[in-house]
Amino acid sequence: MSITNLLRPGAYALGLVTVMSFGAATQAEDEFTAPLTALAQSEIAAFASDPAVISAIMAQNAVSGSYDQAKIDELDTQWRAEVDAASKPLIDATMANAASQYLKGVQDASAGKYTEIFVMDAKGLNVAQSTLTSDYWQGDEDKFTASFGAGAGAVHVSDVEQDESTQVFQSQVSVPIADPATGNLIGAITVGVDVSML
Repeated sequence: MSITNLLRPGAYALGLVTVMSFGAATQAEDEFTAPLTALAQSEIAAFASDPAVISAIMAQNAVSGSYDQAKIDELDTQWRAEVDAASKPLIDATMANAASQYLKGVQDASAGKYTEIFVMDAKGLNVAQSTLTSDYWQGDEDKFTASFGAGAGAVHVSDVEQDESTQVFQSQVSVPIADPATGNLIGAITVGVDVSML
């Protein structure tokens, strides 16, 4: 199958990334930085500030605020073990909450533009998500440290990468989330974006 058959209409530039040199890949990624940043500051900022998301983060911060690194590691280990287990109490509780259901609705309504959406608390722990993540703690990753850790107004755009299972070229866009009442940062959101749909 040719690379052009893997790409959606309008994704010609991505075909060039695949078959050309490293320099072309860098140029293509730069090409998507501005539209992804604009998306972060508009659509993503809008659904990240939904009351269901804000209340879920604040409720979890009230519990996780006292967690030390040992507790965070314990929960992350539990989540990773549950991914392939029959019993999934931590995963099920997170996936079933109102904020996760809201994010799933946002992803479904995007008609494929959003490939994943997940929200983290002030420790970088999952609060809500549209699809299952492989781990529970994101606090040591760029998606958290370069968004929440960088302060209000920060936007982190990851490299464009091809998802092996879906063949979709995507970037993860992450921004901090603030309490609308105080302006204080309370968490962060990461959104996988199919760049062919920009």
